Amino acid sequence: MTVELFIPCFVDQVYPETARNTFKILEKAGCKVVYNPEQTCCGQPAFNAGFWDDAKAVGNKFLNDFSENTFIVSPSASCVGMVKGYYNDLFTNTAVHNRCRNIQSHIHELSDFLVNVLKKDYFGAELEGRAVYHDSCAGLRECKIKAEPRQLLEKVHGLELVEMADTETCCGFGGTFAVKFEGISSAMAQQKVNHAVDAGAEYIISTDASCLMHLQAYIDKEQLSLKTMHLADVLAHGWGNV
Repeated sequence: MTVELFIPCFVDQVYPETARNTFKILEKAGCKVVYNPEQTCCGQPAFNAGFWDDAKAVGNKFLNDFSENTFIVSPSASCVGMVKGYYNDLFTNTAVHNRCRNIQSHIHELSDFLVNVLKKDYFGAELEGRAVYHDSCAGLRECKIKAEPRQLLEKVHGLELVEMADTETCCGFGGTFAVKFEGISSAMAQQKVNHAVDAGAEYIISTDASCLMHLQAYIDKEQLSLKTMHLADVLAHGWGNV
């Protein structure tokens, strides 16, 4: 199966190893992975800030950068949620209406694609320790994933997956929310990290690098013995130099 890899600008610039691991996981799952280096942003930052004309321009480029009838996979529930949901506000009843609908029906967040499309949940990963999974707002509410990442994590050798309190509560990042409402955002991160600590976790795992960056900043500030990891990095952990 051929899949096109969508690497959001945030992952590309801040977490390139997550992008590489996503590529390796898809290859290990038997896919032929195609990456278009001309791809950029999905338009979510501009859309959320209210600059819909700018978001539409960026979104148009996105629609031209990817194929209509090939699966598109991304390690970001947030960006997939933007395309699947909010492109309706930008492109309904426009000249690219049909192209947009076709791409929306073919784009998937990584865990959703692995479990629900490929029907695969074991990749030989190894990670010793106790972990909690953070349900990102976009993953849970926009991409409708909850069981999928947990199913994948349960197959990781050495990893004990436990649930923390209020796992479905926002971590406080929310894009520009973290800038405009810094105090509230920081308090929400503190609450999320405290729940992970109370669960005895060594790792906080999620499908969204933005959530993990936000939580890791609080962890580093408080000098806690806790680490955040993206799901893709966990699934590729322990392979050696594959």
